[in-house]
Amino acid sequence: MQIAPPIKNGRKLQLPSGIRLGDKFVIILFLLPAFVLFTLFLAYPIIKSIYFSFFDWAGFGPAVDFVKLDNFKRILTDPVFLKGVVNCLILIVLALLVQLPFSLTLAMLVGRGLRGRAIFRTIFFLPYVLSEVITAAIWLILLNPMPERGFINAVLTLIPGVDPVLWLADPNLVMIAIFVVLTWKYFGLHLLLYMAGLQNIPKDIEEAAVIDGANKRQLFFGVILPLLSSTIRTSVYLSVLGSLQQFALIWIMTRGGPVNSSEVMSTYMYRYSFVRFDLGYGSAVAIILLLISLIFSVIYLRAFSQKDYLSGL
Repeated sequence: MQIAPPIKNGRKLQLPSGIRLGDKFVIILFLLPAFVLFTLFLAYPIIKSIYFSFFDWAGFGPAVDFVKLDNFKRILTDPVFLKGVVNCLILIVLALLVQLPFSLTLAMLVGRGLRGRAIFRTIFFLPYVLSEVITAAIWLILLNPMPERGFINAVLTLIPGVDPVLWLADPNLVMIAIFVVLTWKYFGLHLLLYMAGLQNIPKDIEEAAVIDGANKRQLFFGVILPLLSSTIRTSVYLSVLGSLQQFALIWIMTRGGPVNSSEVMSTYMYRYSFVRFDLGYGSAVAIILLLISLIFSVIYLRAFSQKDYLSGL
């Protein structure tokens, strides 16, 4: 079926059949800087890392010692790397079960009729503004095992019979301490996301549910939570990728210790690349980390690309 062209003042208007050559040139001109930056700072380093991952290369001179897949075999059989994978999974599980529900709860409190909520928003979001280096320095002071220097242990020792806790030196406590710091640092981001999602929910929908007899629990689980589904999916996605790629804060606070108890994939990669100068092996670790993140991204986006109730998309 052919669609008739529109008519204006008794004359037929010709619809454009395509983009003109001049428009294509303008589009290419505007996309060229982004393409150059993408190629130089993302595509090229990835390609070079893939190339170096097949060599035993220390980072100096040309890579000539071709070892095929030996670097990858060595990684997948190294218990320290496997420990790093487990620690990343621990951070992911704790983030999904503790950090995100905590952020959502605070978003409900701060974003819904709380007096002085603007002040609370600023206070809660402030840690996210700080860099990871400053955050690590602050918490190294707070978690200092010496009561006269560490605030937390100074408070604990006021309780009779309680000794100072070696938060970052105890293999059984170090990951818990790191997770507390990560939660303090990043829950403000998720809080902001949830608050933005709550503000997009029309009040009429909630009022209609209340009129129909819904209590607070039914209102939250039956109305608010489904309407926040797209925001929650984004929050989970960012949280998982952030846990997989976490580096600076852990490296500054523990350097993967004690006895590799807080090692994660990023610190493992950095250690071999820039401490031991085994850049071929470190490149292989980087490729594995990239593949894990990419596979998760593809599967997650395909599995949870559900319809948004508010936008209808």
